Amino acid sequence: MRTDDFWAVIDRATADRPASPDEVAKRAAAELAGRDPAEIVAWGRHLDKVMSASGKEDLWAAAYLINGGCSDDGFDHFRGWLIANGRDVLARAVRDPDSLADVPAVRSAASTGAVFEAEEVLTIAQMAYQQATGEAMPPSEAPPARPDAAMLWDFDDEEEMQRRLPRLSSLFLEPPE
Repeated sequence: MRTDDFWAVIDRATADRPASPDEVAKRAAAELAGRDPAEIVAWGRHLDKVMSASGKEDLWAAAYLINGGCSDDGFDHFRGWLIANGRDVLARAVRDPDSLADVPAVRSAASTGAVFEAEEVLTIAQMAYQQATGEAMPPSEAPPARPDAAMLWDFDDEEEMQRRLPRLSSLFLEPPE
């Protein structure tokens, strides 16, 4: 599966900006369910590649700031939310996690406390395969999609956060007194 084909499914699922990542997941799964099972598996394997490529320490730190904490599963679910926001948002966030300060929903979350997670986006291929075949999708042999949590720098170190993610820190950390 080509990268453009993978993202075309997400683009069609977000064409009129559905209200939730859950709706994005349902729309994408419904589209994929009409395809050959091998194509559904290929789409799922491409999702594994997207998750692996986005498994960056500083992006995890950004998720930690934005969501007020972030477990390893929470980081996966945060990246599901990024995927539901499309290729451009994800690509910018992987290149420069601090660019998430430009996303209107993230800016708003600084005052509302909204949390961004979309586990359902990570199950699109499994849902589609189940709908298409009535069976569970073959398991993936994808490499780990995130750094080892034990090896991360201290996300509670506000000075380090301000150094690495200055724009997000200005939104989500209390100003020094």
